[in-house]
Amino acid sequence: MRIDAHQHCWQLAARGGSWPPPSLAAIHRDFAPADLAPLLAAHGIAGTVLVQSLPSSADTDYLLALAENTSFIRAVVGWTDLLAEDAPAAIARLASHGKLKGLRPMLQDLDDDQWIANPALAPALAAMVERGLRLDALVLPRHLPALLHCARACPLLPIVIDHAAKPPIAEAEFGRWREDMAQLARLPNVHCKLSGLVTEARSGWHVDDLRPYVAHVLEVFGAQRVIWGSDWPVVDLAGGYAAWLAASEALLAHLDQQDRDDIFGLNALRFYGLNQETP
Repeated sequence: MRIDAHQHCWQLAARGGSWPPPSLAAIHRDFAPADLAPLLAAHGIAGTVLVQSLPSSADTDYLLALAENTSFIRAVVGWTDLLAEDAPAAIARLASHGKLKGLRPMLQDLDDDQWIANPALAPALAAMVERGLRLDALVLPRHLPALLHCARACPLLPIVIDHAAKPPIAEAEFGRWREDMAQLARLPNVHCKLSGLVTEARSGWHVDDLRPYVAHVLEVFGAQRVIWGSDWPVVDLAGGYAAWLAASEALLAHLDQQDRDDIFGLNALRFYGLNQETP
């Protein structure tokens, strides 16, 4: 079973001028499940994980409503203010929804690179563990040391690094990304999404531009902790769904069938606690 473990939906009117700007014409419009359905059917994708794109409780409610009415949305990763005094109660309410499987603070947009290492987050993170939720980490390479601190402090909290932490692919550089990712990968509660890489590459990217970064992710995390996602519709900025899926298949072609099955779907089912039955 193939699962797209990272996709978005949004309505521009509800975003109040937030990203995406009009200059990103390819994605400056509404995106609904009906827009994604033909792509899933064409590529044999059985289900998706719908991920928040606004730090807003209203956006999370919108995503959960979509999930209730869309059979292929198998899980939702939402948002709540993890530093709020009532965060544990808010997390409990959200977790009561059957498809809410994780939360995602938008770390890449915060001024404080150390935010996720704040001890004041402890009650919220403990509530996530208690309710069986996962943490999606939307980070850039500079956030990885703080994420490492968080992951060490919360060994029972499953964490997945979105978009492999957006390494500097366009510059063909690694910086500290390589070693910081290796340190995180030594912790068994940390996983990595193979998603969002083409939008970090140069315009007119080739598969070989991505290969060193994907090879490192596979080397340090192993095939059992790497999870494929499309990052649709953002992927439309860099070639589209089919191009990224074809690149992913080429980048993983050297693996055996079981490893490919794990990365393209089974790992997502296990990480987000989903069953393998078609809903």
